[in-house]
Amino acid sequence: MSEEVHGGAVGNGEKSGREELAAENERLKRELAELRLAKRDYSSLLIPLAVALSSEKNYRRLLERILVGAKDLCNADGGTLYILDGDGLKFEIVHNDTLRLAKGGVSDEEVLFPPVPLHDPQTGAPNHHNVATHAALTGKSINTPDAYAAAGFDFSGTRTFDHIYGYRSVSFLTVPLKNHFNEVIGVLQLINARAEFERVTPFEPELQRVVESLSALAAAALENSLLIQAQKDLFESFIRAICFAIDEKSPYTGGHCKRVPVLTEFIARAASEARTGPLADFRLSAGELEELSTAAWLHDIGKITTPEHIVDKATKLETIRDRIHELDLRFELLKREAELRCLRHGQEPGADARALERELAAERQALDADRDFIRRMNLGGESMAEEDMERVRAIAARAFHTPAGREEKLLTEDEVYNLCVARGTLTERDRRVIAHHVQVTLDLLGRLPFPKHLRRVPEYAGCHHEKLDGTGYPRGLTADRMPLPARIVAVADIFEALTAGDRPYKKAKTLSETLAIMKHMKRDRHIDRDFFDAFLLSGHWRAYAEKYLRPEQLDVEDVTPYLG
Repeated sequence: MSEEVHGGAVGNGEKSGREELAAENERLKRELAELRLAKRDYSSLLIPLAVALSSEKNYRRLLERILVGAKDLCNADGGTLYILDGDGLKFEIVHNDTLRLAKGGVSDEEVLFPPVPLHDPQTGAPNHHNVATHAALTGKSINTPDAYAAAGFDFSGTRTFDHIYGYRSVSFLTVPLKNHFNEVIGVLQLINARAEFERVTPFEPELQRVVESLSALAAAALENSLLIQAQKDLFESFIRAICFAIDEKSPYTGGHCKRVPVLTEFIARAASEARTGPLADFRLSAGELEELSTAAWLHDIGKITTPEHIVDKATKLETIRDRIHELDLRFELLKREAELRCLRHGQEPGADARALERELAAERQALDADRDFIRRMNLGGESMAEEDMERVRAIAARAFHTPAGREEKLLTEDEVYNLCVARGTLTERDRRVIAHHVQVTLDLLGRLPFPKHLRRVPEYAGCHHEKLDGTGYPRGLTADRMPLPARIVAVADIFEALTAGDRPYKKAKTLSETLAIMKHMKRDRHIDRDFFDAFLLSGHWRAYAEKYLRPEQLDVEDVTPYLG
């Protein structure tokens, strides 16, 4: 029995020795792994990351690169990137490998956590209880080996998160992001540094210094991105402000300025979606679409110099005011003259009072008829018959006496010229003044130092009244000199002008009338047929019409008759 016992003791001893040896081997492996980790050449990791950060133009991708790059450097399990927003830290991106959590950044999931306030909303006291806000307020990094054992900071939110997701947050490294003014613009927070074999460890001091170096690079890249975006927002807001100024000057033109960019985008999208035909290879990049949209917004900037009494000319006789009221007064003076003649003749011996009254009533009726006719002609319309023009000239030849006793013709030459406009309310002189706005657009935009990706904005904006056959203005360009994107703005400009229901001088065209007119313009090579047909075939015309046109204008279901 003693031998069995002795043998069993020896066997257990051998087993224990093997376990100790295995444990020692594991310990040595971990130490070697951690030594290799400690001796990693971080410069070889930082330099490509710095290059990537400096070259990234997309803001959301930049956020993703910053957080993922920091996590990779530290082999961290998770991380959060906060951006300073007012008096709070806004969650921009949250990652966790163990939980397979990726919100914000380039993901489709928005971070729904509320911002963390820098100050107490009630007292205004600085929030030093939260580790992220403390880093933002002090501008100092905080390295927390174990959140559950940390003193001085409130990690109750972390514990709640861990409880909900079944996670264990241990080590934290919280680093402020500072711009070149040494102002904090965000906070980078990494969670659970991992050694080899996924063992969670504190963030080593060397790792902290590396992450702080990265945070400086990230802050510079982030500030550049924010600055570029701020400049872009300012530029776009300035464009909107210009359109608002035109809107205040003329609400009709203002509506046009806002709708043409919408139509331009619809037509550009329709052309880019074409897979067959002459536009099968037509594509616009995001930058080119921005350039085209900017040109569409600015295409009528020259109308800032156009007198509003011409832009808003609702009647033929309108200047600063509608001169029809002066004509009403002159007709009243003619009536008074007729009444005075009747009275004088009635005092003559043998006068026939009844005949004179009948004569006066007939003259009054004739004057009222002429006055009403002039009022109708003043409204303008699609066409004016030659006999109507002759009647205007005949009425103009009548004489009346001013209150000062001076005899003058009933209508001046300028009034006759305006009343005899064949179509609409604008004279040729008015049209030349309005047409000049395109040259002003070219001159104004040509003076602006557009960046490289917007350098063709003046050219695109200044072509919206050119025609492919060379009969447009102001430069009489032919098709070979008109860039394709500029033709899109021209089609959008005409479609909007025909369908607009807010012009004081014309009635809005129905869809069928508009498409019929533009089909003829396409046939006569006034507009580009390919872009017009693509717009119709895509169905985007319907989306625009349903949003911006009146119900009574929507009289087209099948656009086939307007194609080809």
